[in-house]
Order: sequence, then C-alpha cells, then structure tokens
Amino acid sequence: MRTRTLGRTGPAVSALGLGLMGMSDLYGPADETESVATVHAALDGGVTLLDTGDFYGMGHNEMLLREALRGRDRDKAVISVKFGALRGPDGAWLGYDSRPEAVKTFLAYSLRRLGTDHIDVYRPARLDPAVPIEDQVGALAELVQAGYIRHIGLSEVGAETLRRAAAVHPISDLQIEYSLLSRGIEAEILPVARELGIGVTAYGVLSRGLLSGHWTPSRELTAADFRSHSPRFQGENLDRNLALTDALGKLAAAKGVTTAQLAIAWVAAQGEDIVPLVGARTRVRLAESLGTTDVELTGAELAEIEAAVPAGAAAGGRYAAAQLDHLDSEK
Repeated sequence: MRTRTLGRTGPAVSALGLGLMGMSDLYGPADETESVATVHAALDGGVTLLDTGDFYGMGHNEMLLREALRGRDRDKAVISVKFGALRGPDGAWLGYDSRPEAVKTFLAYSLRRLGTDHIDVYRPARLDPAVPIEDQVGALAELVQAGYIRHIGLSEVGAETLRRAAAVHPISDLQIEYSLLSRGIEAEILPVARELGIGVTAYGVLSRGLLSGHWTPSRELTAADFRSHSPRFQGENLDRNLALTDALGKLAAAKGVTTAQLAIAWVAAQGEDIVPLVGARTRVRLAESLGTTDVELTGAELAEIEAAVPAGAAAGGRYAAAQLDHLDSEK
C-alpha cells in the first residue's frame, strides 16, 4: 500500500482510506461480523486511515471500530472522527453543536467508546453557524495541546472558512465529497486548500454506489437508506446518472478494470494531496477497492474519462435541498 500525507502538517496515511459509516447507519442493514472482518481485511491490506463519526448509529460505529481494533496495534491505525451532529432517539437530525464545551464532551465520549487515549484526526461534521470557526478550532487546539487529539480536520466547509480556521491552528485535511459526479470543490475550495497546505480526504468517490457498476434501477431501498431520499437516485435522474456510469464502464472494460476501480482511480489521480475514502461494507467490495492502488491512468485516459462523465453532468443534487442548507461548502 502506498502512502500519502494529509496536508503539510497531517499524518502519513494509506493512499486509500476506509469509511465505516455504512456499517452502522444510513445505507440499510449491515452484518456486524462481516463489518469487523472487513476492517480486519483492510488493516491486513495496508489500509491505515479509518474514518468514523460519533453520530453514526449513535455511537455504534465507534464501538464497532473498537471491537475491530481489539488485539491490533492501535498506533498502526489513523483514526479520523467527525463530531457535532445532534440526533434524537429515533435517528432524526437535530442540528449541530460545536460550542467549545460541547467539543470537549463529544471527545470524552468518543475516547471511551473507541477505547483509546487519543484520536488522530478530529473534525466537526459540519460548520455550526452559531459558533465562529475561530472558537471551534481554538477549542480543538487546546485538545491538541493536551494530547487528546493529534490533528485538526474539517468537513464540508468553504474556502473562506478554511482560511479563517487555518489562521488559528494548522488544519491537516478537509473531508469533502469529491467524485466524477461531484466536482464542486475544483473551482475554489481545492485551490485554497492547496494554497494553505491542507489535504483532502474525499468521500462519496463512488457517489454512494452510482459509480460502482453494481447499481440497478430495480434495486429497492428501505426508508432508512439515505439514497431513498437522494435526488440522484430518483426517477429520470437515476436513469441519466446510470447512463453516465455505463459510459464509464466501457472505458473500464477496455482497461481491464472494474467501473468502481476506474472511478476511484480518477479521484486518486487528481493529486497526491487527495486520499479517497471507500465505504466498503464487505470484504468482497473492499478487495475490489484495494485493486485500485495498482491502477495508473495516463493523461489520455483521464481525458477519455472526463469526456464520458463531464463535470456538471450529474442529474440531481448530491443532497436534498434541506441538507444542502447545512453545507458551508455549498454557499
């Protein structure tokens, strides 16, 4: 497994990270035994970056990761945790809280659930509009000084917020959606991140399955599955997006790789400062993703990919309108 560094000040991590959210939440039922086995397979395959959130399954995802790391060398894993999202007992989303005292409380609970004395990268899941970013980062900086966290990350924030945050304390990386179907960061956010020496951990690299090559229009989704409410998975939007995937699939077949591998490889090829996160929930899907690390793309191939799936070609927004309102990166 090759490695990349999260920005100028962040840790060295595997060139591909594993996002654990779907093992606990938002993508329908998951098998816990298979989830733990998948994390083990990722570690054995050289993956070091493991991404979770304290609100994924209301703590379940962190406890799942604790179980998966039991008996393993904790220091060989780079644990990234998002915090701040408020949820009710029914799973409802209730907003965000990044007050300094809340930041410290969230961290205390995460440390206990994870069974560790530190978190490698700690980041607010979204920008809390009620708390200046300087105060949020200032609270995190105190936790870095105290040794409870190693690096500060951010998630789904815009260029101006990046600048304000970096003026308070070095930011290791920005976690944000980036794929062939979601290229909004390229205009302003990515150039500013690079100017400031902030890395990017890209989630949604397969657009939640749309670019995997495994999605079919007849697939049934439960109400608890995020995609049942996502604009890109509805009606004509889904048909148009799957047509783009088919075009990508033809290029993948010509290269002798899978559609998913080509989509992930495209993200990885956008810069050494970008680390794709894959949300594999099974060892089979993980093995496919790990095969991406051997895929090299030429300039001509990159041009063919972008011709098949041009920027802005996706049908439908990446979130429903109400959720987009919470994204500083979209303002």
